[in-house]
Amino acid sequence: MSYPQQPNAFPPQAGEPPLWAPLYGATIKQAVQRFFKKYATFSGRASRSEYWWWALVSLIVGIIINVITSTGTTTTASGSAMTGPGAVIGMILAVIWGLGTIVPSLALLARRLHDVNLSAWLILLVLVPILGGLAVLVMTILPSNPSGQRFDRPTGY
Repeated sequence: MSYPQQPNAFPPQAGEPPLWAPLYGATIKQAVQRFFKKYATFSGRASRSEYWWWALVSLIVGIIINVITSTGTTTTASGSAMTGPGAVIGMILAVIWGLGTIVPSLALLARRLHDVNLSAWLILLVLVPILGGLAVLVMTILPSNPSGQRFDRPTGY
């Protein structure tokens, strides 16, 4: 026996949600794009996948910059380290990367804490040696909390 199709009260959305909303199940490409599109947006929420894909990309870029910097350092016959041109290039890249990503990284962390329904002011815990960083790490791992919707502010991105 066949039953008539009931209209879906909430039809599935085509494409990504708007930028002000979190993107659950984001791919690595989507996470990086949203990271740069929401460069200094501290309001709203970010899903775990948005946060952790960006963390992976940032880690990989950091490792590459460290490799460039360390291969540019040479050791003299007396055993002292000498900075070569590769190390200088690596240090310049590290400064550019750090300055270019510090604000959006803090904004992403703030949005991730909002998704867990916590205040972004908890970012200041990283100033507490060892335990503060560990506490923030644990908070970023927590699952999304529906009450975090209080941080959403739909805008006309």
